[in-house]
Amino acid sequence: MKLAGKTAIVTGGGRDIGAAVAMKLASEGANVAINYFASSAGADGTVAAIKGVGGNAFALQGDLNKQKDVDALVEKAVADFGSLDILVNNAGGLIARKKIAEMELSHWEAVMTLNLTSTFMMTKACLAHMKSGSIVNLASQAGRDGGGPGAVAYATSKGAVMTMTRGLAKELGPNIRVNALCPGMIDTDFHNIHTPDAGRRGFEANAPLKRQGHVDDAANLVLFLACDDSAFITGTNMDLNGGMLFS
Repeated sequence: MKLAGKTAIVTGGGRDIGAAVAMKLASEGANVAINYFASSAGADGTVAAIKGVGGNAFALQGDLNKQKDVDALVEKAVADFGSLDILVNNAGGLIARKKIAEMELSHWEAVMTLNLTSTFMMTKACLAHMKSGSIVNLASQAGRDGGGPGAVAYATSKGAVMTMTRGLAKELGPNIRVNALCPGMIDTDFHNIHTPDAGRRGFEANAPLKRQGHVDDAANLVLFLACDDSAFITGTNMDLNGGMLFS
């Protein structure tokens, strides 16, 4: 197994991409610590599925905008599994579509904290326990192209995650590699909530691969970046968009 004996933290692991990533890493032998904010049933179900096939995992509720919850997650992962080797910064979101002219400062700050500051906080807390390993951040295609209508704050935060990824790769090498994914249209609750169905059908019609992405597409790429198959890759922001944007 590619991750036997390794320990991974997956934030936002209660549903969609996070849950698929947790399952994929566990399938390759990793012990998995799952953070969730509100998706308790999904997180518990993921833990049960991992344990059902002989893996090790736990789920812990926490608001990663709060230092005490960040610290509690990291400390429990190290206490339960004895090491920390992989961090997947998946937690985040759009919150709501708002154009700049109608946007309150509180909304801007909330989006930045959710997507960018929480990534900083988790990364810093984990580094106290990581001697080597891999960090995988979830950025977004929006970080490259500015996002759709009302997504300037989200796109800006994800663009900053991409830049943080490059900077951390320089700062933490050679022992810790840092990379990011830039997903486009992945079939998740994110798009169920924030993207009109007509937009999704239009994507399918125009994408070279003629479909939306699946959560397993993202999980497979996270696994690649987390394991030694990608041992000479760091500082990248990998596109995952069915060919809709080339960079």
